[in-house]
Amino acid sequence: MMTAGENSVQSNKSIPDLAPLEAVLFDIDGTLCDSDPLHYTAFCQMFAEIGMEVPDVEFLSKNIAGKHNDDVAAVLFPDDVPKGIKLMKVAEAKFRRLASENLPPIKGLYRLTKWIEDRGLKRAAVTNASKQNAELMISKLGLQDFFDLVIVGSECERPKPYPDPYLKALQLLQVSKDHTFVCEDSLPGIKAGVAAGMPVVALTTNYPENLLMEANPTILIKDYEDPKLWDYLEQLDKKREEVVEKHPLELPNNLGHPNCKHEEQETLVLEFENQVQTL
Repeated sequence: MMTAGENSVQSNKSIPDLAPLEAVLFDIDGTLCDSDPLHYTAFCQMFAEIGMEVPDVEFLSKNIAGKHNDDVAAVLFPDDVPKGIKLMKVAEAKFRRLASENLPPIKGLYRLTKWIEDRGLKRAAVTNASKQNAELMISKLGLQDFFDLVIVGSECERPKPYPDPYLKALQLLQVSKDHTFVCEDSLPGIKAGVAAGMPVVALTTNYPENLLMEANPTILIKDYEDPKLWDYLEQLDKKREEVVEKHPLELPNNLGHPNCKHEEQETLVLEFENQVQTL
């Protein structure tokens, strides 16, 4: 397993090649929810209050989306970054008020989360958003019990576009990059997932396709209802079935037996799960 200190390389695997799949990692903004219009409104309100001209949507999408607050402050206020960092907190507070009223999920999101739950896969949210923003968005989407953990860029040595946040997620989930894929929507996020050595499913939520392709995602999808995604997932299921047929799992004979103590059953379950992970 890779750690944040190791060199990372782009994965050459396609989604079906990941069988048996162990985990799925998600960005939040623009990946779980269509939050960028709310961020733009928050920026407009903040800029209006300080009497500055509001950058257009294209500028914000190209230079701001997916970046850590410190990097955003450096782009918007290059002559006074400390002031910019303070203003980012103002914009974030405005965003949270807007998000608390309405936060649309990406189309097909809950179909995908059910697919993941049905297969018992591990999952993490990995974001450059602040912890407060991340927790609010996950809560508003009703996914607080879905994710095993949430990784925010400020808690890592380096945020996206560096691979550190994704490498930290792999480490904490105890899964392999060779059996995990990433869902992202921004250039920094895609670059981070690719640099961590995983296939990246890129959503065309905020960026034009030609720009996203520069970051080398594995596939581009419009949303989670996109037939391309489900074709890949169907292939992945078939490959897993083939693996299971070649290496059938053996359930412990005494699992669930009334004379089997609770502690013994826990041990047997762990042994069975290890069989699954080693397929």
